[in-house]
Amino acid sequence: MGHLKHEAAVNEDSIETQPASPSASPTDEKREAYEVFKLTEDGVDFRTVSWQRATIIFLKIQFAMSILSVPGSMAVLGAIGGALSIVGWDILNTYTALILGDFRNRHPECHTLADMCAELWGRAGRELVGAQLLIGQILITAGGIVSVSTAFNALSDHGACTVVFSFVAAALITIFSSIRTFSRLGWLTWIGFSTFFVAVFVFVVAVTQQKRPAAAPQTGDFELGWTAIAYPGFVAGITATANLFIFSSGSSMYLPVISEMRRPQDYRKAAILTGFLICAMYLSFSLVIYRWCGIWIATPAFGSAGTLFKKISYGLALPGLVIGVGIYQHVAAKLLFVRLLRDTRHLQENTIVHWSTWLGANLLLGALGFIIAEAVPILNYLLGLAGSLCFAPFSLIFPALLWMHDFRSYQAGSGAQKAIYGAHALIVLLGLFMVIGGTYGVAVSIKEAYASGMIGKAFDCADNSGS
Repeated sequence: MGHLKHEAAVNEDSIETQPASPSASPTDEKREAYEVFKLTEDGVDFRTVSWQRATIIFLKIQFAMSILSVPGSMAVLGAIGGALSIVGWDILNTYTALILGDFRNRHPECHTLADMCAELWGRAGRELVGAQLLIGQILITAGGIVSVSTAFNALSDHGACTVVFSFVAAALITIFSSIRTFSRLGWLTWIGFSTFFVAVFVFVVAVTQQKRPAAAPQTGDFELGWTAIAYPGFVAGITATANLFIFSSGSSMYLPVISEMRRPQDYRKAAILTGFLICAMYLSFSLVIYRWCGIWIATPAFGSAGTLFKKISYGLALPGLVIGVGIYQHVAAKLLFVRLLRDTRHLQENTIVHWSTWLGANLLLGALGFIIAEAVPILNYLLGLAGSLCFAPFSLIFPALLWMHDFRSYQAGSGAQKAIYGAHALIVLLGLFMVIGGTYGVAVSIKEAYASGMIGKAFDCADNSGS
């Protein structure tokens, strides 16, 4: 459906483009005039990302700390329910990622999803969705700070107050996110993806070699709790579903990368390859972990491998955790940076305004992420909240509405066109269900966790790694 011809009229601030040939053409030149970052030999050249490097950046956006919460969701939904959720969400999220990329390339003046929503709702849409993007990315940053502080606690046997470790985590993430261009981030992203993949692989192998899960009773009989089909209550089920949804829902983070690609037309290659690889990794790893750990899965999951392998896994994963979360904070900072400096010389020139705006945005976001991490210091709930409140609209509702905007002529088209249009309306309804149901489920879960003592007080020094 992503290849359907763009038939709708566009406003005077947008242009319609067809796939360009490698050689320059009037269409290419017109597109360049609308690009946020210009090809330049003076100042900062942001347009240096190949589609291969974009793929690695996309993989690191998606293959991150959410893998540590997926096995726990499997334990709630069962092997079949969890596997179907992973595959289904990945297919749908990859398709909506293509919608976003195609829309952006038809409207190259769009830098983020907020700019796209301005096509639907004007300036109010841009500002509201921009704020929502920042909230979602701050929640992800907070989840990353929790994960990194957990790693420090695991590696040091709780050698310091968790608040101190969280502060160090926020500082490291902010240092990484402050690297200005995705091209330079790309090289470090290779390192982050590789180390995190190896860490997860070592952990998966480790759990298959245990006589019983580390979190299970170590003496006497115990019930593994593995089941093909589970029947959870609504709150537990929708919270688990929200956690599985978010693993492949980061396509709104792809959009600023397109603005820094040498050839934005190559975006589809990177998005499709990323969707396939992410689904394969999440499905295989989570099924193996669930098969060997059953219901005895720690949160985050590395705690299920026992003390030694938990330390090994966290040690290997630490660079990947910092880099992965740093990309999310980088995208949020870039949103603020472009929003404030767009169409000024400071956007691509090394001025005091340029640097103070860029570094100030990163410091602000790092501080907010730290505060939220200390208020809700449980990874699953932070990811579930981000998935329901923010990433369900980003990956389901808004892409479908953007497609319906550009192809609104399908409402009065052939039977097939009406059916396609209706399918996108169903995606909107699914997104609304995830927003309402998911947010309710996560809110109830957080309330119950506080009541039961699972979540400690805010700014708590207690160990969060189970060491």
